[in-house]
Amino acid sequence: MKIVRDLASLRAAAAALGPLAFVPTMGSLHAGHVSLLRLARRHTGAVAVSIFVNRLQFAPEEDFERYPRSFEDDRRLLESEGVELLFAPAEDVLYPRPQSVIVHPGPLGEQLEGRFRPGFFEGVATVVLKLFNAVQPAAAVFGKKDYQQLAIVREMVRQLDLPIDIVAGETAREADGLAMSSRNAYLSAAERAEAPRLHRVLQAVSTGSKSSRQALDELRGAGWKPDYVEVRRRVDLQVPQAAERELVVLGAARLGGTRLIDNFEF
Repeated sequence: MKIVRDLASLRAAAAALGPLAFVPTMGSLHAGHVSLLRLARRHTGAVAVSIFVNRLQFAPEEDFERYPRSFEDDRRLLESEGVELLFAPAEDVLYPRPQSVIVHPGPLGEQLEGRFRPGFFEGVATVVLKLFNAVQPAAAVFGKKDYQQLAIVREMVRQLDLPIDIVAGETAREADGLAMSSRNAYLSAAERAEAPRLHRVLQAVSTGSKSSRQALDELRGAGWKPDYVEVRRRVDLQVPQAAERELVVLGAARLGGTRLIDNFEF
């Protein structure tokens, strides 16, 4: 695996490999990332990965400084999966000066996660576009756990006419249903035991056995601080009309000091 840390080396290495499938990450890799790597492998001959904790998508009070970083473990995992190219830049490589040009993702970025994390999707869309411009992949793989992020990236690619196939990977889960996430490392033992409740209440909404309001009430009653549980259309994340199909229920809630998100298609 070739490791590059500057844009010129990245562009040269990517061009030499030919068509690439790209998996952008913030590191602290786990089995969910491995599933995305293997999905990427099925789409092109070579796989490129980035590891970059993007300050632009963190609010000042959020966990940028304490976000898990484990570069050597990540490097070994990527090598074991046969990844050909790893881009691991310092912050001043992608942001050599203050980033005054920002990608605004439109109305979709202002709802759900965008209501509770203002500026988050601007930071995501901006860094993803910068990475796409640098790597020039034929395909890019994003996980469905970050469902709204996936939708925003797809729409950005469509509206900006980027020649990139956006591939969606299914959410990887622990045996008890908890969606795999690097932030799960923040959970205490008691919180880890409680954390699968978010997945269970979303499933209950999907079957109609609970309303979104009842799901919020259950979370609050179990000590969570929920932000939202909402049913949307899969295709565009808009509020569905009665009797519509192809839906997804999305939820976000804080358990102790850790904010968890999840979703369930139905």
